[in-house]
Amino acid sequence: MTHSAFWVYRQISKAVPHAREQDGASWHSSPRRQFLRRLAILISAVPFGAAAYGLLYERLNVEVTRRRIALALIPKAFEGFRIAQLSDIHISSFMPAETIRRCVALTNQLKSDLVVLTGDYLGWDPAAQSAVVEALAGLHAPYGVFGSLGNHETITGTETSIAQMFAAKGIRILRQERAAVQLQGETINLIRIDDSNTDLRGLEELAMTDTVNILLVHSVYPHDFERVAEVGIDLTLAGHTHGGQLSLESIRRGLCLSRMETPYVSGWYEKSGCQLYVNRGIGTTMIPIRLGARPEITIVELVHET
Repeated sequence: MTHSAFWVYRQISKAVPHAREQDGASWHSSPRRQFLRRLAILISAVPFGAAAYGLLYERLNVEVTRRRIALALIPKAFEGFRIAQLSDIHISSFMPAETIRRCVALTNQLKSDLVVLTGDYLGWDPAAQSAVVEALAGLHAPYGVFGSLGNHETITGTETSIAQMFAAKGIRILRQERAAVQLQGETINLIRIDDSNTDLRGLEELAMTDTVNILLVHSVYPHDFERVAEVGIDLTLAGHTHGGQLSLESIRRGLCLSRMETPYVSGWYEKSGCQLYVNRGIGTTMIPIRLGARPEITIVELVHET
């Protein structure tokens, strides 16, 4: 859709100077006038067509993204261990429980070893927390389903209540704590720090030595990544950005029409040996449209660094 808009723009740019070189009679000729009128109508219709495409198709066109992450400290038993990540569900009239359950079914079909959720289960309505928990309760994996909270749980004042609801369904929401995932006597360490803890206090105490530390956090800003690198977290899994939601990634990475307060908008990043993956999420906020930022379920495969 973005490429179409630029194509039309280029055609107009070429047509107008050429037309102005013609004499007055030629410029006002009926075929030329009709051509430019049609181009003007087409270019004015592009935003409406793009919005319809983003609302009716791309918003629901879930992509499964697979990413191999090489880690120096990965225990031998965890070579090839697969983690499914979902984020930014944002249950609403545009993301009903039925649609969430379809994403749950798709995730289960991928047969990952572990599932992680990185926050923003709600939109703006705290009364929807029971429905979103029920929809996500169908997730299952051999080594469990773990989650973190997002800023929308803070906004709606549901941090404690939704964590309890998830716990009742066997989904463990980590809050300023860690969880050891064990396989054949070896361990990797999951850590979660709430978004309200803006300077990531206590991260050092939660990290484990001589194994892989994976941080679940809803949003990552430049100072966060610097802090994570200082502590030596191996891998951070995040969401929050929706991949920009209205993205122009085809022009330049990180470029989008919505205002982003972080350069870490979508996909994989690395800094000082620490790696970050930002999931584009499932739902939407503010406007129920996605362009250039399809909803995403990520499969991260852990492998030994060579």
